[in-house]
Amino acid sequence: MRHEPTARVVAPGAAEGGFGAAAAAGVAIRTALPAEYPAIDRLISEAYEADYGPQEEAEFDCDAAAAGKADRDPVHEASARAARFDLWVAVDPDGRVLGSVTTRRAGGPPLHEDVRDDELDVRLLGVSPAARRRGIAAALMQAVVDRARTAGFAAVVLKTAPNMVGAHRLYETLGFARDAPRDGLWIGGEKVLELRTYALPVGVASGAAAGPRLASPVGASG
Repeated sequence: MRHEPTARVVAPGAAEGGFGAAAAAGVAIRTALPAEYPAIDRLISEAYEADYGPQEEAEFDCDAAAAGKADRDPVHEASARAARFDLWVAVDPDGRVLGSVTTRRAGGPPLHEDVRDDELDVRLLGVSPAARRRGIAAALMQAVVDRARTAGFAAVVLKTAPNMVGAHRLYETLGFARDAPRDGLWIGGEKVLELRTYALPVGVASGAAAGPRLASPVGASG
């Protein structure tokens, strides 16, 4: 897997408020290293269990849930996702993985069936419960928006379960808006699961006042 340049997260001023106000200095966002895949798998499981309980695992592993195979979905494994999609991590200065998100790769397939060719879609955003309230999720999503813009995508699209209220607030704070006509998980042209769709045209500035700023690339990640 190729590795993108690292971007530093620069904490915004105290007056900016919102999700990015407490962004930790020194956090870096880059593509994941193979050695980090097991840590990413643990982090995603712990993050969703902390928020929604163990019975909700199928909510975020929605493709497999729709097929009744949530415990065998290969996309649930970081190593499988990294083979076809871009797997991003937020790491601290000691290299600990604090958060992760998966996105469509430029020129590659989408993560959702109803995503257009010029849209970058997102799946499996998660932050370690021990790293909450530091702006990590906002930093990851802002990095996704920046990546979509530089890669030539027209919009960022994501789907989220109706009960993920905290995630909805984050997306709305960053400038995402509901795209209700595209709600639901679609497989084979059939709507098989109720999910909410959010979209952000990347030609329109996101909620910059609420999110962290990403510095210019500072070097290769390895």
